Amino acid sequence: MLTRWPLRSYAPLVTLPRRPLSWRVFLLRMLQLNVGLVIYGLSVAFMVNAGIGLGPWDVFHQGLSKLTPLSMGQAMILAGLAILVYSVIGPKVRIGIATVLNMVLIGVWCDVFLAIPGFPHDMSYAVGVLVFALGTVLCGVATGLYITAGLGAGPRDGFVLGVAKVTGAKVRTVRTITELSVFALGWLMGGTVGLGTALFALTAGPLMQFFLRVFRGLGSAHTSLEKRIAVGHAGGAAVSITPTEPTRN
Repeated sequence: MLTRWPLRSYAPLVTLPRRPLSWRVFLLRMLQLNVGLVIYGLSVAFMVNAGIGLGPWDVFHQGLSKLTPLSMGQAMILAGLAILVYSVIGPKVRIGIATVLNMVLIGVWCDVFLAIPGFPHDMSYAVGVLVFALGTVLCGVATGLYITAGLGAGPRDGFVLGVAKVTGAKVRTVRTITELSVFALGWLMGGTVGLGTALFALTAGPLMQFFLRVFRGLGSAHTSLEKRIAVGHAGGAAVSITPTEPTRN
């Protein structure tokens, strides 16, 4: 049980699949989600090509890609799929459309950006630090966008919450153990560890919290619009079924 970490604290991460109250708002949420996923793929591509180290999960993804014929993006997708399958079978995490899109599209967009001719690469260490910093900021922007879209958790977020719920452990404990484990495996497989690893560890959380606050208004706007549309539909239905009183002379 998440007695110490109420689920409402993670409301944007645990949105369950349901029929949209408004398809128009759902499409707006989908647009916001996909913009976030494109930016996320771009941020990973910047950090990979910066060459100064990566965050825990990307150290793992890069290590996996070095040991297999998989590209960086394909390794991200495969890891996400494995986590998703376990989360559904083990902790029985319910997935949303954002879970699947997150699993697939970040890796796809990462590979797309890395394959673009002229995309920044083979840079000096100083430039690499600047490019990595840009990638880290974009990662925060992307996370804020896709979470506040309110369409579900990414596979890794869902995994952490699911394991915490089943084991009774604190969410931060599960996240720390998970990230240390994938970091160690990635390093053993040849993933890049360096200054970027430390920068990501120190800045990813604060940047995520900052951009969640920045984009919180978008999520609230979607919810408010849904409520207005629902009230309008309810009012219209009430008018249509209310019998007309006979006129008295």
